[in-house]
Amino acid sequence: MTERPRLTPAMADVRRAIRENLSDLTPDAVVLVALSGGPDSLALAAGLAFEAPRAGLLAGAVIVDHGLQEGSEVVAENAAAQARELGLDPVIIRRVKVVPSAGPEADARTARYEALDSVAKELGAVGVLLGHTLDDQAETVLLGLTRGSGATSLAGMSDINGIYRRPLLGIRRAQTVAACEGQGLTPWNDPHNQDSSYTRVRIRHEIMPVLENQLGPGVVEALARTAEQFKQDSAVLDALTSEIMPTVFMPMLGETAQSVQATLDVTALTGLPLAILNRVIRRAALEVFGSSLSSVHTNAVARLITDWHGQGEVHVPGIRVERQGAQLVLTASSSTPTEA
Repeated sequence: MTERPRLTPAMADVRRAIRENLSDLTPDAVVLVALSGGPDSLALAAGLAFEAPRAGLLAGAVIVDHGLQEGSEVVAENAAAQARELGLDPVIIRRVKVVPSAGPEADARTARYEALDSVAKELGAVGVLLGHTLDDQAETVLLGLTRGSGATSLAGMSDINGIYRRPLLGIRRAQTVAACEGQGLTPWNDPHNQDSSYTRVRIRHEIMPVLENQLGPGVVEALARTAEQFKQDSAVLDALTSEIMPTVFMPMLGETAQSVQATLDVTALTGLPLAILNRVIRRAALEVFGSSLSSVHTNAVARLITDWHGQGEVHVPGIRVERQGAQLVLTASSSTPTEA
């Protein structure tokens, strides 16, 4: 940047959000921004480049090139060039191969986070900043509502989750666009963000405008507040679940993946509030089998405790669940999930 840009309200808001989010870090810590080149992550990169030296932090950028669109390497190089001009160092482009598995969005996300994890480990970074905004948070909550998701999903995204940080969850998308304009930055507009075949895009461009038009302004903020309320409630329920887990759950790791088992104590679990019981089941599935259960699958397993009448085993993703007396026995399985 040849000239120092005049500070605008949008730039000030972005910088303040970053400063507050990073306030717990010690000097000389390495922080990276995940930079796509879009307005959200570019505004975040500019804000980090400004705030990091003042906090004694070392700030760099990671650009993940998924290779899914023609010219993606040019987009990555342009993002890297702007990052370097902002003063970020190092600036790393990591090209990844997206392996088809759970769908285009999920597969790209998996490859992206694997790349970010890898670079963070290589550089000893204590934080990776993501450009999710208040609008993204509201869309996540609304998406969860339409899918009948539980409280954990409706709690939305956390501002700090391990090494990942989201300083802009209180910043509107329009502010990041204005922050880029105020600094003479040229963001890239991902054509996927206009593709209505994606549910999130339809929510952003079709559903949200209707809600704001019919209900008045403030819908985005209200949805984000809902996420915060769910987050507070979930924190309490998660803490209670953590206290219970050692008394009801016994993992038994086998010599092969297919011999891995775990048991849940039916007697101890009987009578627990469903909010706790469901969390115990989901945590057991995730911790031992790496399986993330939907509410349908979780409820099917829970019925072996709450509505037991001698029914047979239940199959959920990667796990076969069978009641044996006063125990639920979970065994690794490649069977297709079925409902009980």
